[in-house]
Amino acid sequence: MSDNNINSKDFIIGTMIGGIVGASIALLFAPKSGRELRGDINQGASQVMDRANEWKDIAQTKTVELKDKAYEKGSEWKGIAIEKGTELKDKATAKGSELKNKAVEKGSELKDKATDTTAQLTKKAAEKTEKATEAAEEKMKEKRKVEDKAIKKAEKIADEMDETAEKISKK
Repeated sequence: MSDNNINSKDFIIGTMIGGIVGASIALLFAPKSGRELRGDINQGASQVMDRANEWKDIAQTKTVELKDKAYEKGSEWKGIAIEKGTELKDKATAKGSELKNKAVEKGSELKDKATDTTAQLTKKAAEKTEKATEAAEEKMKEKRKVEDKAIKKAEKIADEMDETAEKISKK
């Protein structure tokens, strides 16, 4: 629409200049007296002025019409933009809430899984610790039995050495 207005403006200016130049040339080359020529020039200038005023009035009318149309379209587009903006905002808010709820739900699920896994691992660790403790206690009992046997043998040997020493001292 902007290019159309520029072309119309250029056309009007070109028409006016062409009319003035054409009328002036026609008057200058016409075989008339100076007084007639000046009268014709004045008459031509008046006609050009009248046409220019007509074109000016038409241009003003068209300008007002185009301004009103532009205002109406602008208002219409503004309303549509506000409506679409509100729709998009509402959709974004709804989607955001939906995603938030999903995130909270998934977070709860992960927390529950982590708690379950931790409980299972703790239970397994406790069972392994208990088995290891039992195995260590068992080995300690066996070691103690071996130590007790060794102590008894050492005591027996010590007693035998005492007896042998007494026998040697008696002889």
